[in-house]
Amino acid sequence: MLVWVNGAFGSGKTTLVRELRARLPEALVFDPEEVGVLLASIVEVPTGDFQDLRQWRRQVATLAAGLVEEYRRPLLVPMTLVQPAYRAEIFSALERAGVELLHVFLDVPLEVLVRRIQGRTPPHGRSTEQAFGWVMSKLPACIAAVDTLPAGTLVLDGELPTAALADAVLARMGGRAAGEPAADGRTADGEAADLSRRTSLPR
Repeated sequence: MLVWVNGAFGSGKTTLVRELRARLPEALVFDPEEVGVLLASIVEVPTGDFQDLRQWRRQVATLAAGLVEEYRRPLLVPMTLVQPAYRAEIFSALERAGVELLHVFLDVPLEVLVRRIQGRTPPHGRSTEQAFGWVMSKLPACIAAVDTLPAGTLVLDGELPTAALADAVLARMGGRAAGEPAADGRTADGEAADLSRRTSLPR
């Protein structure tokens, strides 16, 4: 299975993947940003966003599918992917390759995202605006993306503790059967529902 952890910059994607990796030692972690960095070292990125490169989207889908097929291990992918057409392109390619996909979206209010990003330490010699200005400019689109998520997306409240979020993801993955009590006595189904900000999405 491939678990794509989506959400705005500052939503906690990497932190959640780190927790999942600790609980699933056999899992692989694939960061599509590294593909973007590689492509940017080879070709120009006219818009400044490597996701606009068709080659990035193609290579990400191909590499992810290849890792799942070759190694038969869970694949954890932390990556902001909020442009509907790009998301559909990559997810459709994964589906055609026969990859089982769990799409997770961490829903975090704008003011919390801004606070988290502003709390980061910028690289030496750069101001917060210089270091994170581009990221901050993308936040409105990331917030709006929650209204365009595909059916079956597991939408979670990104302000909750990382351990609780990991519990919900593992329950959806099948790490704990539906109906089996969690550590706090709730069922896996109930826990996932409790952790979702938007229960109207198809589940």
